[in-house]
Amino acid sequence: MTSPAVYRFPVPPLAEMPDDIRSRIEGVQEKSGFVPNVFLALAARPDEFRAFFAYHDALMEKDSGLSKAEREMIVVATSAANQCQYCVVAHGAILRIRAKNPLIADQIATNYRKADITPRQRAMLDFAMKVSREAETVGDSDFDALKTHGFTDDDIWDITAVAAFFALSNRMANVTAMRPNDEFYLMGRLPKA
Repeated sequence: MTSPAVYRFPVPPLAEMPDDIRSRIEGVQEKSGFVPNVFLALAARPDEFRAFFAYHDALMEKDSGLSKAEREMIVVATSAANQCQYCVVAHGAILRIRAKNPLIADQIATNYRKADITPRQRAMLDFAMKVSREAETVGDSDFDALKTHGFTDDDIWDITAVAAFFALSNRMANVTAMRPNDEFYLMGRLPKA
């Protein structure tokens, strides 16, 4: 049996990538033990690679009113709604690790309304789903509902930005047939040996 292609478009050899991109990929590989396919897929378009990961890091790695696990919850829930296999699997792994919960990603991907999350997190995901699926209907009442759960304007911006950014990512991953790395499937499910 041959392995399916990682991506519908050619991936440049690591040696032919610009130094900054090659260095980032090698750093990720050293830290995680493998290269997530999204890095390889985007490496063919260096300017887009840089812009994508700069915005990704600005949204997903900063300290704010949303925990890093909550940001990943948004990615998993909206990616499931957008039927993005890559993002559900990859970010599901990250969510399991950040939440220190081997069940949460599957629960959220299947039906976040029945997942073991707080009412505050459910309100966050309700809003994120609305942004992802029907942003044109967002109104003041949506902001009011979030504020009753303690979300600030900055938090609401972050929820919106994460959902919107991953709507872009989901569409690119789906059209390019980006395949999740096999390593993602078991990450965060079992204690490290």
